[in-house]
Amino acid sequence: MTGVRHTTTASPVGDLTLVADGDALVGLYFDGHRRTPRLTDLGPRTDDGFDEVVRQLGEYFDGERTEFDLPLAPRGSAFERRVWALLTTIPHGETRTYGQLAVELGEPGSAQAVGNANGWNPISIVVPCHRVVGASGSLTGYAGGLERKRFLLTLEEPPAEAEGRLF
Repeated sequence: MTGVRHTTTASPVGDLTLVADGDALVGLYFDGHRRTPRLTDLGPRTDDGFDEVVRQLGEYFDGERTEFDLPLAPRGSAFERRVWALLTTIPHGETRTYGQLAVELGEPGSAQAVGNANGWNPISIVVPCHRVVGASGSLTGYAGGLERKRFLLTLEEPPAEAEGRLF
């Protein structure tokens, strides 16, 4: 497939809009996404070419997938793309703070810029910006809303026995 195109798919967190350009996923947006996508032309609506994305999302929501294996081409500044690449290294079931990510980028004073880049992530869920929390571990802003962020983090939470918890 060539050119920008989009489709929608149902999920436990509501309808998702998937946007592709060629073979690469360039956008995944929630219904009521809090930040207007920078990608203003979503192209024509078609279901063609989205089978693999939809399959992997289904596996993720069914608890059968912990990583995505899709070609991605997020559009943003060089700094944003560095942040988004770093987000994909946060393991399933774990979180990081904005400050931790800033240190990992080698720019310890850039936590606020990391937060801004995180907020502009165009490929929600697949590029797991929901795994980033505030310095105190609290849930902070999320383009899909805090209810969806809580849902995704709960979905990824390791079983109690794996953590040695009793309940």
